[in-house]
Amino acid sequence: MAISLPSKGNSFPPPAARDRLRDLASFRTTYVAIVGFVFLYVFSVQGAESLLQRHYHQAVQQTATASSSVGEIRRDVRSTVNGSGWVRIAGVLVTAIVLGADGSPVYAGALPVPPAAVDPVARAREAERIFPVTVDVTVSVPHNSLLANGILVLYAGVLLTGLYLYQAAVTSRQEALMAGAVSARDSAAERAGKIQRELEGVRRRLRAKGVAENQEVEALRSEREALHEKLESLERREEELLSEQVSGEEALNSEHQALEELLDEALADLQSKDEEIDGLETRLKRASKDAAAAAGTRARDADALSRRLRTLYKNLEVDDRALSDLVALGDESTRLRAEEMLKRLSDDVETAGARRKVGGLPPGITVFELGFAGKGRIYYTHGSQRRLRILLVGAKNSQKKDLEHLSRIETA
Repeated sequence: MAISLPSKGNSFPPPAARDRLRDLASFRTTYVAIVGFVFLYVFSVQGAESLLQRHYHQAVQQTATASSSVGEIRRDVRSTVNGSGWVRIAGVLVTAIVLGADGSPVYAGALPVPPAAVDPVARAREAERIFPVTVDVTVSVPHNSLLANGILVLYAGVLLTGLYLYQAAVTSRQEALMAGAVSARDSAAERAGKIQRELEGVRRRLRAKGVAENQEVEALRSEREALHEKLESLERREEELLSEQVSGEEALNSEHQALEELLDEALADLQSKDEEIDGLETRLKRASKDAAAAAGTRARDADALSRRLRTLYKNLEVDDRALSDLVALGDESTRLRAEEMLKRLSDDVETAGARRKVGGLPPGITVFELGFAGKGRIYYTHGSQRRLRILLVGAKNSQKKDLEHLSRIETA
């Protein structure tokens, strides 16, 4: 009975070369996945910044164009920027700057909201000065913001899932190869058993018939030896597949450990950013308390000055705006010179010094101006309960703002 055996050209390749190539390919896939993860995260954050910048630029442009005054522009733009969920929740930083047609800053984040102009002429003049406005918006997504961290966690989950599925596919392929080798070994063992039984039958026939078929016995013996060699080759193949599976599991464990170290570093970075945010919030609260204390001190100074002026100068009515201006002078000598002029006005307005009527005010508003300390200005008018009413205290550099305030007051 003739049995065909595989030739030497069909033998399995050396396992060492296959192991080295397979390990290199496995690690190469992991490195490419990690590099792709980093680039995808960086470009996703940049893409989010670009989209949000386009969105906020359109929103601020529409808001500034739809408003009719400086106060409305500042209030509406501040509400558009700070009231967005991307800023309050996702941690996006938005810097908006609105410039008027004359180049003056209309909105720059921290500018106060001025009161709306009552006079239609002043409103029209203001609108002519600032329109059309120019808008410049800058958007940035910090890496410690909720949006950036969400993108990082999302891509990290996708990366870990992909690497797990890849290693599962590699393991499944190794198991399939090992199952095929075991099946081939079982088939060869079954074939060898069948040949062994046939040899035993031949021996019985030879013992009965003699030695007429010795050549056939020798052929069967050589075939049996070839099958034994085939079995040994299959056993070596099984051992190789087992070693490949073990090396694949070791590579998977090393990759898992590397990914865990990468995630630990990311968590440590997030924790340090959170600590920095807590420190900034603490300093912001401390600065707010200091500002509130300073405001309380100024309020107490203004109240004390008000009681003193109303007690000492019976002929003067002093507005709250004038009290705030006196407190804001800061320099004690300048404040004393201003108070000296107030005393002269209270004693005798004719001997107080050179005065002149303020021009450029609406009809029906009569205001006089009295200088002190070089560039200082005291603005007053006739009082309703006392002889004179002190409206405000200014300087030459604040004359434009003072005239706007004087144009809105009501005189007796």
